Amino acid sequence: MLSLQKASNILGAFSAEQPEWGVRALAAHLNVPRATAHAYLAGLTEAGFLRRTPAGKYRLSWHIAEMGAQLTAALPWFQEARALITRLALEVRAVAFLCVLEGEDVVAAIRERHPDADIDLPLDVYLPATATASGKLLYAHADLMPRTFSACTQSSITTPDEWRTEVAQVRKLGYAYSIEEWIPGQCTLGVPYHSGGAVVASIGVQMSAERYLREERQIREKVLRIVGEAEDLG
Repeated sequence: MLSLQKASNILGAFSAEQPEWGVRALAAHLNVPRATAHAYLAGLTEAGFLRRTPAGKYRLSWHIAEMGAQLTAALPWFQEARALITRLALEVRAVAFLCVLEGEDVVAAIRERHPDADIDLPLDVYLPATATASGKLLYAHADLMPRTFSACTQSSITTPDEWRTEVAQVRKLGYAYSIEEWIPGQCTLGVPYHSGGAVVASIGVQMSAERYLREERQIREKVLRIVGEAEDLG
């Protein structure tokens, strides 16, 4: 049975730059056997999320667009936030993201990558709360305590005491960061995005650890300024 994480990885591979995939190319991209990639694509096509082209490749179906329109229509702040992600990616020259809480799950709802970004666009849709900037930020504002700790790298938080210390720091600073805690060699910075007086999302950037640590202050100030300007206009 196709798991939600596998399905999200496959659907996340489709983008404006890569609108269609063949079985062989997707298998190489996901580093899975061709038979496995074919089974994934066939399952998502049968479920109505993908459609097969006359050339035998796969594209997202209009069902996805319809579902997306229904979701964003229910979130009055979403279109402004999408434009903000584009601006962040362009001005910071990095991967920009918007994450939300779905129950206790941290979901990457939007990602955009500047062509000059020094990392590839991550595929994961559901993110480890304790190892990501967005997870720390959203959990801190929702006053949630994680049930488990994801030891993604040697730098990941793995104990309740470490977590409480980190959350206290997030609340004090007003932003969160992850230094090689989720993906080795990468860092993320997340800041709160407000709508209607509440934190509705985490918005930020992701890049190589080398660049982030070298330009940390400038990057943080730029992200906070851009998000603050967008909220003032909203």
